[in-house]
Amino acid sequence: MLAIDTLRADHLSAYGYPRLTSPHIDRLASQGVQFDWCFAPNVPTTPAYCAMLTGMDVMSTRMVALQPNEPLPAHLQTLPELLRPLGYASACVGFSGPDQEARYRGFDTYENYRQWMTWEERPGDKAHQMNLKAIPHLEKWAKEEQPFLLFLRHMDPHSPYLPPAPFDRMFYSGEDECDPRHLEGPDNMQQVFDFAPFADFFRSWMPPGITDGKYVIAQYDGAIAYMDACLARMFTRLDELGLADNTIVILTGDHGESLLEHQIWFDHHGLYETNIHVPLIIKAPGRLPQGVRIPGNVAHQDMLPTILDLLGEHALAKSLKMDGKSVVPLVNGERRDNHDELYLTECTWMRKRGWRTHEWKLIQAMEPDFHGFPPVELY
Repeated sequence: MLAIDTLRADHLSAYGYPRLTSPHIDRLASQGVQFDWCFAPNVPTTPAYCAMLTGMDVMSTRMVALQPNEPLPAHLQTLPELLRPLGYASACVGFSGPDQEARYRGFDTYENYRQWMTWEERPGDKAHQMNLKAIPHLEKWAKEEQPFLLFLRHMDPHSPYLPPAPFDRMFYSGEDECDPRHLEGPDNMQQVFDFAPFADFFRSWMPPGITDGKYVIAQYDGAIAYMDACLARMFTRLDELGLADNTIVILTGDHGESLLEHQIWFDHHGLYETNIHVPLIIKAPGRLPQGVRIPGNVAHQDMLPTILDLLGEHALAKSLKMDGKSVVPLVNGERRDNHDELYLTECTWMRKRGWRTHEWKLIQAMEPDFHGFPPVELY
């Protein structure tokens, strides 16, 4: 299971983005099922992963913040806990953040990668480090013919966006990202640095004197392309080990990212589409068709019931009374949507809640936010 941090769907070429940011993810989509409208209804990361791994929404997990005060309720079982009695080994490889312990309850093994970077420490190689830690698990399990669950939390393209060459200049068409003439345009960086709460953080990893916001977007896209190239190594190793034809691969994002939209500069607070619309691609050889796109709404809490459905564990899935639903009936044409409406929550720099249907989105602030946005927004 590939859970990519801060990956918005509309910046993948598989989802129609004009830049070729994700050729290997595109190939994965051609080998499986691509869901056009997958939502991350609970921002930020911790509630998102709790939903993925329990099949429950935020009202059931009680996980609403990045660093909650209470652990996941003991009565809720996570995916690795459910698979262990079925004979599956498991490992979680990912970025736990500074001074944080991994929160993915139930895995046999945790491999934590802890690194924030500055401009002076560039380039970042987080995705490569993930491969170095994850691939040995695949090799061990293949040798032992051991069924497995591997959960990878890729930190690219989360800020700071510092992809290595050639990805750092791959998508920037300008000659000089520090040209003062950029300050006259709508994508100027002065407006970004004028937002005091994040200004020091941005200056720590952006080029000194930067004026062009398009350069930062190009770095985000470059980080996606770098992560995509590292995923290619993972996919190749699955083939080499003889695992590809008998392994379910799921790729999604925990949430998206606002770049220069909504005056939310290069971060993922807010319940706008930039932050809650994430990719979902599932390759399940012999279980799901290839090259199919599904337009119906699905969400994070649908991951666990889908996995149990694909494994044929229908009685187990039914006994759990999950909030999510398997996406397999959508693929089979048995229903149009998994969710006609979704309850949205955010507990980041702002506390907000919302409601999204096919036609409307309502966002309500639970307290005044530091952007001065209206307390109620309807779209």
